[in-house]
Amino acid sequence: MTDKVLTCKDCGKEFTFTAGEQEFYAEKGFHDPARCPECRKANKEKRRTAKPTENN
Repeated sequence: MTDKVLTCKDCGKEFTFTAGEQEFYAEKGFHDPARCPECRKANKEKRRTAKPTENN
């Protein structure tokens, strides 16, 4: 397996999806990442800090 160059769907930056990462994703049954590591981290942080809305 060789490294792949992918394009982030959020920022448009190219990033390398290494052979090791591809093997890990395949073992877990994950799809190739759509976001670069920086955007994945930012998206994860945004979800973590988002406050749930109250319906009272």
